[in-house]
Amino acid sequence: MSRPACVTVNLDHLRHNLDVARRYAAGAHVLAMIKADAYGHGAVPAARALAARCGGFGVSSLAEAIRLREAGVDARILLVAGCFAARELAEVARHDLQIAVHDDWQLQALSAASLPRPLVVWLKIDTGMHRLGFSPAAVRAAHGRLAGSANVAEIRFMTHFARADTPEDAFNHSQQQTFACAAAGLAGARSLANSAALVALPESRGDWVRPGILLYGANPFVDPHPVAAELKPVMTFASRLLTVRSLVAGEGTGYGGDWVAPAPTRVGIAAMGYGDGYPRHAPTGTPVLVRGRRTRILGRVSMDLVAVDLEPVAAAAVGDEVVFWGEGLPAWEVARHAGTIAYELFTGINARVPVRYVGGPVSAACA
Repeated sequence: MSRPACVTVNLDHLRHNLDVARRYAAGAHVLAMIKADAYGHGAVPAARALAARCGGFGVSSLAEAIRLREAGVDARILLVAGCFAARELAEVARHDLQIAVHDDWQLQALSAASLPRPLVVWLKIDTGMHRLGFSPAAVRAAHGRLAGSANVAEIRFMTHFARADTPEDAFNHSQQQTFACAAAGLAGARSLANSAALVALPESRGDWVRPGILLYGANPFVDPHPVAAELKPVMTFASRLLTVRSLVAGEGTGYGGDWVAPAPTRVGIAAMGYGDGYPRHAPTGTPVLVRGRRTRILGRVSMDLVAVDLEPVAAAAVGDEVVFWGEGLPAWEVARHAGTIAYELFTGINARVPVRYVGGPVSAACA
């Protein structure tokens, strides 16, 4: 029998969250972000669940896109960072993919390529995040080169917000203004909004929106936000209690003795650790659910095991389920305790953890 640590992915919840995104999109097309294996949820099952409800998908690499095509996904797929080498362009065309272009070398490679079909190209504008994109002053020249290329079927414009998760920040407005000025008078669809901007910056929605974390049921903002109540958690990360110990005052549990019982305490040991993808740096007090009741972890997280305070759950026993995030316990709340973000929790699940899909095709069953 395998370890009881398991991920359950609810595809009905994923579809529900897409419907929330579509409502906020108010008619804009939705490009669902399923890069990084759908933020750790499984790109192929996610794409199959969402394809009929969205305008296409965003991925981070050619390999991710080809995996979807080989699984029979025939929707629009955008490589959001474009190609990583000129030799990839032929495969992009062969698999009918769309690409972002953010640098001169990509422009040159596209102009020089011999392709079987022209591509839809998203010209990325750096409006202040300073990762990828042409400077506003370079946009018109880049657009002209794309417009003059036989390898380009259509040009669209995109940018990315640096601070949309704090929507009151004035820099969001600055980025929108920079984008509008840089693309002024140039024909092509516009795309600015990620999950947070989609909800809180309605003027940024443009022609295409690109929700990511929102689709997976996590609050996309730094602070608590009402949209969290509209979303349903897609991933539940859970395991079971292997044993129950009774500690006396002064006894500790786990490496280093970081936590010591201040009084007699029932402690459960769950089959969960950083070898499964639970964050090692999660401190004592990070919430978990046992029998649906909220309690906390105690002491250091080890590779395979973690201690859980059973004092609030008097009836807890060996074999009881422990939910580390998901139904009843938002991942963003766990992430806050662990000093990280829900994105890292979702994408950090390790390969040894089986995945069970509900509300759609089942690829693997949890023990």
